[in-house]
Amino acid sequence: MSKSILEYIQKAPKKGKKLLAILLDPDKTSINEIPSNVKRIENLNANFIFVGGSFVENGITDVFVKILKEHTQLPILLFPGDYTQVTNNADALLFLSLLSGRNPEYLIEQQIKSVPFLKNSTLEIIPTGYILIDGGTKSSVLKVSKTTPIPQENIELAVSTAIAGMYKGKQLIYLEAGSGAINPVNSEIISKVKQNITIPLIVGGGIKTKSQLKNAFDNGADIVVIGTAFEQHIL
Repeated sequence: MSKSILEYIQKAPKKGKKLLAILLDPDKTSINEIPSNVKRIENLNANFIFVGGSFVENGITDVFVKILKEHTQLPILLFPGDYTQVTNNADALLFLSLLSGRNPEYLIEQQIKSVPFLKNSTLEIIPTGYILIDGGTKSSVLKVSKTTPIPQENIELAVSTAIAGMYKGKQLIYLEAGSGAINPVNSEIISKVKQNITIPLIVGGGIKTKSQLKNAFDNGADIVVIGTAFEQHIL
Protein backbone atom coordinates (compact mmCIF):
# COMPACT_ATOMS: atom_id res chain seq x y z
CA MET A 1 0.00 0.00 0.00
CA SER A 2 1.23 3.51 -0.80
CA LYS A 3 2.11 5.81 2.08
CA SER A 4 -1.13 7.76 1.60
CA ILE A 5 -4.33 5.79 2.17
CA LEU A 6 -6.29 8.25 0.02
CA GLU A 7 -3.77 7.83 -2.80
CA TYR A 8 -4.16 4.04 -2.56
CA ILE A 9 -7.95 4.39 -2.78
CA GLN A 10 -7.66 6.75 -5.74
CA LYS A 11 -5.31 4.45 -7.65
CA ALA A 12 -7.29 1.24 -7.04
CA PRO A 13 -9.93 1.79 -9.79
CA LYS A 14 -7.20 2.39 -12.38
CA LYS A 15 -5.85 -1.06 -11.50
CA GLY A 16 -9.32 -2.63 -11.67
CA LYS A 17 -9.23 -3.25 -7.92
CA LYS A 18 -12.34 -3.16 -5.72
CA LEU A 19 -11.85 -2.55 -2.00
CA LEU A 20 -13.61 -3.99 1.04
CA ALA A 21 -13.84 -2.41 4.48
CA ILE A 22 -15.16 -4.03 7.63
CA LEU A 23 -16.77 -1.68 10.14
CA LEU A 24 -16.24 -2.44 13.82
CA ASP A 25 -18.35 -0.55 16.34
CA PRO A 26 -16.63 -0.38 19.76
CA ASP A 27 -20.07 -0.11 21.31
CA LYS A 28 -21.02 -3.52 19.88
CA THR A 29 -17.67 -5.31 19.84
CA SER A 30 -15.91 -6.29 23.06
CA ILE A 31 -12.15 -6.04 23.45
CA ASN A 32 -12.02 -9.82 23.90
CA GLU A 33 -13.54 -10.35 20.45
CA ILE A 34 -10.84 -8.39 18.64
CA PRO A 35 -8.40 -11.29 17.94
CA SER A 36 -11.08 -13.56 16.47
CA ASN A 37 -12.63 -10.68 14.53
CA VAL A 38 -9.28 -9.80 13.00
CA LYS A 39 -8.85 -13.39 11.78
CA ARG A 40 -12.29 -13.29 10.17
CA ILE A 41 -11.54 -9.90 8.58
CA GLU A 42 -8.27 -11.15 7.11
CA ASN A 43 -10.00 -14.31 5.84
CA LEU A 44 -12.40 -12.03 3.93
CA ASN A 45 -9.37 -10.35 2.29
CA ALA A 46 -10.57 -6.96 3.51
CA ASN A 47 -8.44 -3.94 2.70
CA PHE A 48 -9.39 -1.71 5.62
CA ILE A 49 -10.94 -1.74 9.05
CA PHE A 50 -13.28 1.16 9.79
CA VAL A 51 -13.87 1.93 13.46
CA GLY A 52 -16.77 4.00 14.74
CA GLY A 53 -20.34 4.13 15.94
CA SER A 54 -23.10 6.51 16.88
CA PHE A 55 -23.11 5.95 20.65
CA VAL A 56 -19.50 5.14 21.61
CA GLU A 57 -18.50 6.57 25.00
CA ASN A 58 -15.60 9.01 25.24
CA GLY A 59 -12.23 7.23 25.51
CA ILE A 60 -13.44 3.81 24.35
CA THR A 61 -12.35 4.29 20.73
CA ASP A 62 -8.77 5.08 21.78
CA VAL A 63 -8.44 1.86 23.80
CA PHE A 64 -10.24 -0.20 21.15
CA VAL A 65 -7.99 0.97 18.30
CA LYS A 66 -4.83 0.56 20.37
CA ILE A 67 -5.64 -3.11 21.02
CA LEU A 68 -6.80 -3.62 17.43
CA LYS A 69 -3.41 -2.37 16.24
CA GLU A 70 -1.72 -5.11 18.26
CA HIS A 71 -3.51 -7.76 16.19
CA THR A 72 -3.48 -6.45 12.61
CA GLN A 73 -1.42 -4.52 10.11
CA LEU A 74 -4.47 -3.56 8.05
CA PRO A 75 -5.02 0.21 7.83
CA ILE A 76 -7.48 1.45 10.46
CA LEU A 77 -9.71 4.33 9.42
CA LEU A 78 -11.82 6.21 11.93
CA PHE A 79 -15.48 6.55 11.01
CA PRO A 80 -16.58 8.67 13.96
CA GLY A 81 -20.07 9.39 15.21
CA ASP A 82 -18.76 12.53 16.92
CA TYR A 83 -15.53 14.38 17.63
CA THR A 84 -14.80 12.43 20.85
CA GLN A 85 -14.20 9.27 18.80
CA VAL A 86 -10.90 10.51 17.37
CA THR A 87 -7.63 8.86 18.35
CA ASN A 88 -4.06 9.12 17.13
CA ASN A 89 -3.71 5.34 17.33
CA ALA A 90 -5.51 4.94 13.99
CA ASP A 91 -4.01 5.52 10.54
CA ALA A 92 -6.57 7.85 9.00
CA LEU A 93 -9.77 9.74 9.69
CA LEU A 94 -12.77 9.99 7.41
CA PHE A 95 -13.47 13.68 8.08
CA LEU A 96 -17.21 13.44 7.57
CA SER A 97 -19.74 16.11 6.65
CA LEU A 98 -23.35 14.91 6.61
CA LEU A 99 -24.28 16.50 3.28
CA SER A 100 -27.75 14.96 3.10
CA GLY A 101 -28.82 16.63 6.35
CA ARG A 102 -29.41 20.25 7.26
CA ASN A 103 -28.31 20.05 10.89
CA PRO A 104 -25.29 22.38 11.28
CA GLU A 105 -23.99 20.19 14.12
CA TYR A 106 -23.03 17.49 11.60
CA LEU A 107 -22.24 19.77 8.68
CA ILE A 108 -19.57 21.83 10.49
CA GLU A 109 -19.91 22.07 14.30
CA GLN A 110 -18.55 18.59 15.10
CA GLN A 111 -15.69 19.21 12.70
CA ILE A 112 -14.76 22.47 14.46
CA LYS A 113 -14.81 20.71 17.84
CA SER A 114 -12.27 18.19 16.53
CA VAL A 115 -9.74 20.79 15.36
CA PRO A 116 -7.84 21.30 18.67
CA PHE A 117 -6.97 17.59 18.57
CA LEU A 118 -6.47 17.20 14.84
CA LYS A 119 -4.08 20.11 14.31
CA ASN A 120 -1.51 18.23 16.44
CA SER A 121 -2.42 14.79 15.13
CA THR A 122 -0.50 12.42 12.86
CA LEU A 123 -3.73 11.05 11.35
CA GLU A 124 -4.21 11.23 7.59
CA ILE A 125 -7.34 13.37 7.30
CA ILE A 126 -9.59 12.50 4.35
CA PRO A 127 -12.45 14.96 3.62
CA THR A 128 -15.53 12.81 3.02
CA GLY A 129 -19.03 13.73 1.89
CA TYR A 130 -21.44 11.55 3.86
CA ILE A 131 -24.89 11.00 2.31
CA LEU A 132 -27.61 9.15 4.18
CA ILE A 133 -30.04 7.21 1.97
CA ASP A 134 -33.30 5.82 3.37
CA GLY A 135 -32.63 2.18 4.22
CA GLY A 136 -36.14 1.45 5.42
CA THR A 137 -35.41 1.74 9.13
CA LYS A 138 -34.67 4.46 11.68
CA SER A 139 -30.90 4.14 11.69
CA SER A 140 -28.56 5.28 14.44
CA VAL A 141 -27.27 8.05 12.18
CA LEU A 142 -30.81 9.33 11.68
CA LYS A 143 -31.51 9.26 15.44
CA VAL A 144 -28.30 11.05 16.37
CA SER A 145 -28.18 13.60 13.56
CA LYS A 146 -31.94 14.28 13.59
CA THR A 147 -31.85 14.63 9.82
CA THR A 148 -33.99 13.18 7.05
CA PRO A 149 -32.37 10.64 4.71
CA ILE A 150 -32.72 10.96 0.95
CA PRO A 151 -35.51 8.67 -0.37
CA GLN A 152 -34.29 5.78 -2.52
CA GLU A 153 -36.48 6.99 -5.40
CA ASN A 154 -35.06 10.53 -5.37
CA ILE A 155 -32.06 9.70 -7.50
CA GLU A 156 -31.65 13.24 -8.77
CA LEU A 157 -31.27 14.61 -5.24
CA ALA A 158 -28.74 11.92 -4.32
CA VAL A 159 -26.71 12.65 -7.45
CA SER A 160 -26.84 16.43 -6.97
CA THR A 161 -25.80 16.08 -3.34
CA ALA A 162 -22.83 13.93 -4.31
CA ILE A 163 -21.75 16.36 -7.02
CA ALA A 164 -22.09 19.30 -4.61
CA GLY A 165 -19.85 17.43 -2.17
CA MET A 166 -17.26 16.92 -4.90
CA TYR A 167 -17.44 20.60 -5.86
CA LYS A 168 -16.93 21.51 -2.19
CA GLY A 169 -13.63 19.63 -2.26
CA LYS A 170 -14.52 16.31 -0.68
CA GLN A 171 -12.10 13.54 -1.66
CA LEU A 172 -14.56 10.68 -1.12
CA ILE A 173 -18.33 10.30 -1.34
CA TYR A 174 -19.96 7.84 1.08
CA LEU A 175 -23.50 6.61 0.32
CA GLU A 176 -24.90 5.12 3.53
CA ALA A 177 -28.21 3.29 4.04
CA GLY A 178 -27.59 3.15 7.79
CA SER A 179 -26.55 0.48 10.24
CA GLY A 180 -28.88 -2.52 10.07
CA ALA A 181 -30.74 -1.11 7.06
CA ILE A 182 -33.50 -3.25 5.61
CA ASN A 183 -32.66 -2.06 2.12
CA PRO A 184 -29.15 -1.27 0.88
CA VAL A 185 -28.55 1.72 -1.39
CA ASN A 186 -30.20 0.78 -4.67
CA SER A 187 -28.17 0.04 -7.76
CA GLU A 188 -29.50 3.01 -9.76
CA ILE A 189 -28.37 5.53 -7.13
CA ILE A 190 -24.93 3.92 -6.97
CA SER A 191 -24.63 3.85 -10.75
CA LYS A 192 -25.86 7.41 -11.35
CA VAL A 193 -23.70 8.88 -8.59
CA LYS A 194 -20.63 7.05 -9.89
CA GLN A 195 -21.27 8.31 -13.43
CA ASN A 196 -21.39 11.90 -12.20
CA ILE A 197 -18.40 12.15 -9.88
CA THR A 198 -14.68 11.83 -10.47
CA ILE A 199 -13.73 10.88 -6.92
CA PRO A 200 -13.94 7.43 -5.26
CA LEU A 201 -17.32 6.17 -4.07
CA ILE A 202 -17.95 4.28 -0.82
CA VAL A 203 -21.21 2.38 -0.30
CA GLY A 204 -22.43 0.85 2.96
CA GLY A 205 -25.46 -0.10 5.00
CA GLY A 206 -27.82 -3.07 4.63
CA ILE A 207 -25.48 -5.26 2.56
CA LYS A 208 -26.11 -8.76 3.88
CA THR A 209 -25.38 -11.13 0.99
CA LYS A 210 -22.58 -11.78 -1.48
CA SER A 211 -24.95 -10.88 -4.33
CA GLN A 212 -25.67 -7.48 -2.74
CA LEU A 213 -21.95 -6.96 -2.27
CA LYS A 214 -21.31 -7.83 -5.92
CA ASN A 215 -24.19 -5.61 -7.02
CA ALA A 216 -22.71 -2.59 -5.23
CA PHE A 217 -19.31 -3.22 -6.83
CA ASP A 218 -20.79 -3.86 -10.28
CA ASN A 219 -22.71 -0.58 -10.19
CA GLY A 220 -19.69 1.54 -9.34
CA ALA A 221 -18.78 1.33 -5.66
CA ASP A 222 -15.02 1.57 -5.21
CA ILE A 223 -15.23 0.57 -1.55
CA VAL A 224 -18.02 -1.44 0.06
CA VAL A 225 -18.41 -1.35 3.84
CA ILE A 226 -19.81 -4.32 5.76
CA GLY A 227 -20.84 -3.81 9.39
CA THR A 228 -23.95 -5.52 10.76
CA ALA A 229 -23.59 -8.54 8.47
CA PHE A 230 -20.08 -9.07 9.84
CA GLU A 231 -21.25 -8.63 13.45
CA GLN A 232 -23.98 -11.21 12.90
CA HIS A 233 -21.63 -13.66 11.09
CA ILE A 234 -23.76 -13.44 7.93
CA LEU A 235 -20.74 -12.55 5.80
